[in-house]
Amino acid sequence: MREVVVVRVGTRAEVSILPAVSGGTDDPRLAAAAGVRKLAHAISAHEADDQTLHRISEFIADVMPALEGTPRRERIVPTFGKGALGEGAVIDAKAKGRHPMDDRAIAGPANATSVDFQARREGDEVVADAYFGAAFEGAPGRVHGGMVAAVFDDLVGFILGMVGQPGFTGRITVVYKAPVPTERPVEFRARLRERAERTLIVDAEVRLGDKILATCEATMVLVDGERWARHARELLDD
Repeated sequence: MREVVVVRVGTRAEVSILPAVSGGTDDPRLAAAAGVRKLAHAISAHEADDQTLHRISEFIADVMPALEGTPRRERIVPTFGKGALGEGAVIDAKAKGRHPMDDRAIAGPANATSVDFQARREGDEVVADAYFGAAFEGAPGRVHGGMVAAVFDDLVGFILGMVGQPGFTGRITVVYKAPVPTERPVEFRARLRERAERTLIVDAEVRLGDKILATCEATMVLVDGERWARHARELLDD
């Protein structure tokens, strides 16, 4: 289980964006998301018989009305800055102890479509152990290049937590040097190379043992917290 570091300050909870990311199957949402991920990869990896596939379809049809009848999920929006744990993300008590980015796309443990991904901080680097299941296969035994780029995009976002400022990816360049394998653990690393007033330049790579499989250079554009939290519809309609 990955550790969640929470410090109560009045009615708020301050959570360090690094290294704390919640995990474990004692949280029903995380357990359900993990189960759906396992199911998706199992369907992709195996030639199931028709009876088994029908059972899966019937179960999905049975549970969907109950799921869709529940309230719409409210995204927990973190703010950034210096708190009791140093630079990181701040959330309010309604987060129920969950990290504010747990349901993010690509690598959020509460997201049923995510990659298995555990991040931590080692000195000035963000390090993540990742495992790409069979559903992410492109060419035989290889992770689809777009998924590798997407994980890089998620990883470099952790640098925002390290500097305590919100932002978005402005540009990301990935160089593929060797196949990134499915169903084998690989390690991603990212570090801040350069910081300007409104941008961060971040370098990253993914490795299998000592072998570098791909490298990444990303430009992060820093924004104010209010703009970061605004819904895309509002920004696009301006």
